[in-house]
Amino acid sequence: MAGSVAIGVSLAQKDVDFYIHELYEINFFGAKVYITTTHVCTLIIFITIIALAIAARRSVLKKRDVPSKFATGVELAISTLDSFVHGAMGKAGKKYINYIGTLFLFVIFSNISGLFGLRPPTADYGTTLCIALVSFVMIQYAAIRYQKWGAFKSLFEPIFLFFPINVISEFATPISLSLRLFGNVMAGTVMMALYYGMLPIFFKFGIPSALHVYFDLFSGAIQAYVFCMLTMTFVADKRNVEG
Repeated sequence: MAGSVAIGVSLAQKDVDFYIHELYEINFFGAKVYITTTHVCTLIIFITIIALAIAARRSVLKKRDVPSKFATGVELAISTLDSFVHGAMGKAGKKYINYIGTLFLFVIFSNISGLFGLRPPTADYGTTLCIALVSFVMIQYAAIRYQKWGAFKSLFEPIFLFFPINVISEFATPISLSLRLFGNVMAGTVMMALYYGMLPIFFKFGIPSALHVYFDLFSGAIQAYVFCMLTMTFVADKRNVEG
């Protein structure tokens, strides 16, 4: 009896899949690199966003007496994004609206891709670290451009002995941004993989839809919002922008 239970658990565990898979091997200057599920899913998301952007542009620019529902939705989304960015960054928002909009679209599309059977690219720390580093470069660029030498002077405040702590604090920004996003998305991916892999088949109908709504849609939207909001807050702080 115990042996059959052990075999059943072992078989169930084989169905649990939340790992990144190597799909194709490439010889890159003597080193082996791999095309993985993360690359494929990221490419699909890029193509989807580009296609939507082209369709949105054509719909908005098309002359007609009554705008289509799609064009109205696009204009509403742009207006909401504009209010969102300006509300967090004030007048400086117009310089960052394109980046924040692109960042939000990529993160939320990545987070909700599990709804369509893909493995979310943001469940790969390599992805979240890369976008966090891009935001980090933008944050430091804003500090150097608008604070000049004050950006370096602040590392020694309030006294010289705080320099190591201030440096660590600066470099902790991309780590915290990337780990927060990765941890939340990966947790949802693991939970759904465990659900599909370890429960009987008659539990896999109906209930997963509610779980996907929470882990992929609701949690994914929240994490995209938090990532973008923190990016804007850090940039605005370096620019010394109020309101």
